[in-house]
Amino acid sequence: MADKKKIKEKSLEKMTSKELLVIALEIPGIIGAHGMNKPELISVIKKARGIEEKVNQKKDSSIREVKVKINALKIKQKELIETEDLKKVKQLKRRINRLKKKTRRAA
Repeated sequence: MADKKKIKEKSLEKMTSKELLVIALEIPGIIGAHGMNKPELISVIKKARGIEEKVNQKKDSSIREVKVKINALKIKQKELIETEDLKKVKQLKRRINRLKKKTRRAA
């Protein structure tokens, strides 16, 4: 009994695949739960419970936009290197690095 209470307290994303499997087996409409992985189990359980899933809206177009910004900043950086404004060059380098991290996360 105590295990069932603990399972209900957690959100679905924080549960292990084994815990999700136990929940999926209790729901009568789910077939083939043993062959599903964690993301599949979460989506099936949410559908059965009537919970709407939030779809990640990270698309290639957003990555492309960030890469265009990176290229523009690189051009500015080259211009500033020629004028020897090292402080602004460092700032641009940091901005470029942050944008690169964004593209990696979005991929």
